[in-house]
Amino acid sequence: MEPVVLGNRYELIKKVGGGGMAVVFKARDRLLNRFVAVKVLREEFTGDEEFVRRFEVEAQAAASLSHPNIVSIYDVGNEDNIYYIVMEYIDGITLKEYIAQKGKLEWKEAVKIAIQICSAIEHAHSKQIIHRDIKPQNILLTKEGIAKVTDFGIARAATSSTITMVGTTIGSVHYFSPEQARGGYIDGKSDLYSLGIVIYEMITGKIPFDGDSPVAVALKHIHDKPVRPIDIDSSIPIALNDVVMKAIKKEQSGRHQTATELLEDLYRVLREPNGHFAEDNSLDTDENPTKRIRVIDQDEIIEEEGNVIKKDNNKSKKSKKSGKSSILLAVIISTVIIGIFIYIGLIFITTFTPQTRKFVVKNYVGKNYYDVVEELENANVDVIANWVYDDNYEENIIISQSVEPSYEFKLDGYNSIEFKVSKGPELVEIPDLTGKPVIEAEIALQQLLNTKPKVVEEYSDIIPINHTISTFPAAKEKVKPNTEVIIYKSIGPKIVQVTVPDLIGKTYQEAQTILAEHNLKVGNLYPENTSPGNAKIIKQEPEPNTVVDEETAVNMYFEQVKYVDIPIRLNNPDMYEDKIKVVIQITPSDTKQTSIFYEDEVEKADFPINIENIPVPEKGNTRVRVLLDGELVQEINLLWEAVPQS
Repeated sequence: MEPVVLGNRYELIKKVGGGGMAVVFKARDRLLNRFVAVKVLREEFTGDEEFVRRFEVEAQAAASLSHPNIVSIYDVGNEDNIYYIVMEYIDGITLKEYIAQKGKLEWKEAVKIAIQICSAIEHAHSKQIIHRDIKPQNILLTKEGIAKVTDFGIARAATSSTITMVGTTIGSVHYFSPEQARGGYIDGKSDLYSLGIVIYEMITGKIPFDGDSPVAVALKHIHDKPVRPIDIDSSIPIALNDVVMKAIKKEQSGRHQTATELLEDLYRVLREPNGHFAEDNSLDTDENPTKRIRVIDQDEIIEEEGNVIKKDNNKSKKSKKSGKSSILLAVIISTVIIGIFIYIGLIFITTFTPQTRKFVVKNYVGKNYYDVVEELENANVDVIANWVYDDNYEENIIISQSVEPSYEFKLDGYNSIEFKVSKGPELVEIPDLTGKPVIEAEIALQQLLNTKPKVVEEYSDIIPINHTISTFPAAKEKVKPNTEVIIYKSIGPKIVQVTVPDLIGKTYQEAQTILAEHNLKVGNLYPENTSPGNAKIIKQEPEPNTVVDEETAVNMYFEQVKYVDIPIRLNNPDMYEDKIKVVIQITPSDTKQTSIFYEDEVEKADFPINIENIPVPEKGNTRVRVLLDGELVQEINLLWEAVPQS
């Protein structure tokens, strides 16, 4: 069977994946002799101009992107009504498959993958391109662990006009932003929400919202509060938990405003896993709300690899006919005047008597303000919010209402209701107490928070003993009154003890190396003002095998050594070439170890030469052997008693 070749160049090898719009093949580029991925539009969509247009947009959008974490686009073509895109081939697996294998990822690994994805999104947004379908299935992981964002099949170049596509829902419902789910305005923050869901899944092994149908999942994105990742796995750092919860805020204004902002927070998580820096910047309302949402029936949804398509339902109307009955001429004449008056009266009543529509006010106390305001605005009731701090109600919960439950609003006029809404407990800022005496820090925090802080001791090389290293929560963080704060108290540097090594019989140079290996310092040298050279250590303080603190100084006492200079002459210069190799060997009587004291090539013209500072041990001797070009020419025995004191 002949292989399928597109563009007389790309030989399709095997199917490696597919989605709602296209099938992906591994292929060989015959021209460049390399593997590529070829995405082919499904045959059932080639006759649909909208799908073909969207497919071509994918190529145009993705081809403008060049980033190490984005799958590269090489070519695009159309052959015999086969629309295809040629892309970089990634030998790896999807992030979805990787999560399925491991269950959940270690948080540092998840953050490093998220940084790569966010970097790709940042680049795309800089080109005014919104992905619109960030999900683990669209993230490829190479064998080297590099993340690559792919499938810009539903991405569109952002313009000044709305990105909302009327009548079509695009993307995968489990990773939808709330604005996507309800058909609202989509911008770069929608991609950041989807990335937040992806990170959530990486660190917990599960998605925050699931349901029996795509509609049920979409509604949860709009209305339900997700369980915090840290409540699923307590080992997740608080900083990462906060960053994720900020990314998946339902209000666009509450999320990171740019990919760069989210990227900076992800890098900061690695540096400060216990930090509190992901601030909630949400406004009181969504800046792009959709006030009226048509309820979608279950059978109106077809979910196909992330694409949700609404079907049209045809409805028919039936008309009714009524007949007329015959009336006697005499009866008509007798009742016509009465009928005329009745008819005029009915017209008057229907014209000048309005039909009153009503709305019954419910008890909204204890409910989420944002859930209630949407219902009331759909009923054309003006909502006024009075935001106050309250220790008994969580943030966004209604405390009281100006209109009693069961009151009936007449919807033909102006109606309003005022709510007192909780901003949560009033928060206080933790002061910077670094370097302050712990007693002062305790008093300051107790006065501020009305509760006694907890003191935890820690070693510190910088902060003095009994002074404050830091606090948890950290300085500048805002907390509720009565929050217990931890003061980290310095107990000075951590002391490590070591055993003093035996330095007896070692030279000064050898002793330096040994002491450094044991984290000990060189102390005083005796005799004072001595230059030990090759002299041996005869005594040390502290003594060998003594246990001391690191960085303790060790004093060393050296044997008394006399130093001798000897001249070297050539008795028969004609025996040697222009350069003569000179080797001086010494054997001290205390060690009886022979070593090379001097070795060099010397010009014959430089003789005689003087060999300086040959050591002679106390009350002993040093045997000196002189070799010229390898031949022993002189042997000298230097005696302690015969050497004058230097």
